Amino acid sequence: MAAEIVNPRSDSNTDQDGGAEPHDSFDPVFALHRGGKMAVQATMPVRDKDDLSLAYTPGVARVCTAIAEQPELVHDYTWKSSVVAVVTDGTAVLGLGDIGPEASLPVMEGKAILFKQFGGVDAVPIALACTDVDEIVETVVRLAPSFGGVNLEDISAPRCFEIERRLQERLDIPVFHDDQHGTAVVTLAALRNAAKLTGRSIGELRAVISGAGAAGVAIAKMLIEAGIGDVAVADRKGVVSPDREDLTPVKRDVAGFTNKAGLTGSLEQALAGADVFIGVSGGTVPEEAVASMAEAAFVFAMANPTPEVHPDVAHKYASVVATGRSDFPNQINNVLAFPGIFAGALQVRAFRITEGMKIAAAEALAAVVGDDLAADYVIPSPFDERVAPAVTAAVAAAARAEGVARR
Repeated sequence: MAAEIVNPRSDSNTDQDGGAEPHDSFDPVFALHRGGKMAVQATMPVRDKDDLSLAYTPGVARVCTAIAEQPELVHDYTWKSSVVAVVTDGTAVLGLGDIGPEASLPVMEGKAILFKQFGGVDAVPIALACTDVDEIVETVVRLAPSFGGVNLEDISAPRCFEIERRLQERLDIPVFHDDQHGTAVVTLAALRNAAKLTGRSIGELRAVISGAGAAGVAIAKMLIEAGIGDVAVADRKGVVSPDREDLTPVKRDVAGFTNKAGLTGSLEQALAGADVFIGVSGGTVPEEAVASMAEAAFVFAMANPTPEVHPDVAHKYASVVATGRSDFPNQINNVLAFPGIFAGALQVRAFRITEGMKIAAAEALAAVVGDDLAADYVIPSPFDERVAPAVTAAVAAAARAEGVARR
């Protein structure tokens, strides 16, 4: 079976209860979503009794018996090695917050069709009616035999960190929290190219990240892994530093591996002389703080729908500007990363996604830009057909090099 992208339409003039005019009578967004955005499609026809006997009983019993005797055959004779579970509890959906599992489904369906369109990977949305860490972990572990990978999505911090860690420990398939690592991969790719454009290396840069949630923490870790000169992370109360007594365990860990300069105080103070601003928090950064950054700075203001620094302001002071929006150049979009990362991991039947695989994905993504590198083009478009194959190949090669591939 395979997930199929569908675009249902309805000419109905009443809602399901026969009452008021439906939303899609005047809003094309609702019209597109009516009936959902995806379906299930068979990969073989069942036209007659011979087809039926092969696809189902009695023929299917031979395949079941073979898998029971040699469990690894499940990857060859079922969809397991090509399908991902997209799992959420609906607690951190887009910028909408904790809206619950049912309301999260349109986003999870959207994620699934992006997997298919951009990576050729089938995906199944799974919205869980629980928020307890233990319950989520146990539920996903019980579902795991049906899937080749797990993409955690829109689960609030700090629970998302523990959920991912515990699932990685218990499962022998890739577990990947896209809000963390997808964002980090694309950010690193754009930063590498911005540095290249201005004749610098990652090691020469000092970055300040606004936001100590899932994305901010993951970006900080990846930038450290990639060899950045220094990076400080700030939350609502200022720079995350060891002297603060209000830090969560996750933030205390962050304070231990970031901020070599020993900065304290506010985000605005930390930005003075900084080479890079990375926003994954919302809010607004005052223009005077942006003006205090180093010459030829980079501003990656990725909050949606309102960037922390509007591009018009950022361009006054920065040499490269990126946002999370599609209507400005240099969109930092997770869809550039997660389809290819999972496609590469599934291709070699990797049992986890390593830091090396993520770094390889970022390097491959940056390389797609090639000789076209420019201030308004440090990251390719999601519709660039070179992206997914490049990321897939790089991730598969890295998995083999790091010893996590099973073929």
